[in-house]
Amino acid sequence: MKMLLTCEHGGNKIPMQYQSYFANHEAVLDTHRGYDLGALDLFNHLKSLANFSEYSETSRLLIELNRSLHHKNLFSEFSKQLSENEKEKLISRYYLEYREALEALLAKQLNPNKKVVHISVHSFTPILNNKKRDCDIGLLYDSRNASEKAFSMHLKKEILKLDNRLNVRFNYPYLGKADGFTTHLRKQLHKNYIGIELEVNQKFATNNIMDSTLKAVLFSAIKNSITTPTV
Repeated sequence: MKMLLTCEHGGNKIPMQYQSYFANHEAVLDTHRGYDLGALDLFNHLKSLANFSEYSETSRLLIELNRSLHHKNLFSEFSKQLSENEKEKLISRYYLEYREALEALLAKQLNPNKKVVHISVHSFTPILNNKKRDCDIGLLYDSRNASEKAFSMHLKKEILKLDNRLNVRFNYPYLGKADGFTTHLRKQLHKNYIGIELEVNQKFATNNIMDSTLKAVLFSAIKNSITTPTV
């Protein structure tokens, strides 16, 4: 079993030529809307487990790499102001360059005898719309996909073996079949692709660094899930 590790929301960078669109709104880039707090740090900690890895530090508020081209949130209220020509440039330079390279890589690696597990690293805000989210770690997958379900159940068991105090939930705080990069890849690659979104509560992150104990738990749990697969 091979592993691909990605992080679509690793940073809140805005290229110089687009910074004027965020004038007087720079503070939003430091919120959960601008990027996934602690996700890139966790990605870097897990990277040695992966056969292939890729990340983006461009803010999702410029262009959302984890949404389809037709999604209403592909561009934020800030980048929606751009001309159609500028939007096409963003799609080509950031969106397609990132996604198509990974899609081609996976297509090349897939074969009838070997599965590829893709873990997409994310984090989520503990409180959204004044509602507390009751979860430490979310494992998002397509419940109709037997391989993804089996891998997620195995990974949860491995996490809880190491720390049974953690609240690990399936398809929370989002549904694994919702619009996203893994959803797109399932449709394109079909057999032997296992797409899992790993969502970690941002309460474990301080100054964009994820809690070291939690990182160690996830490292060991993912390593054990890949080296002793049940799918």
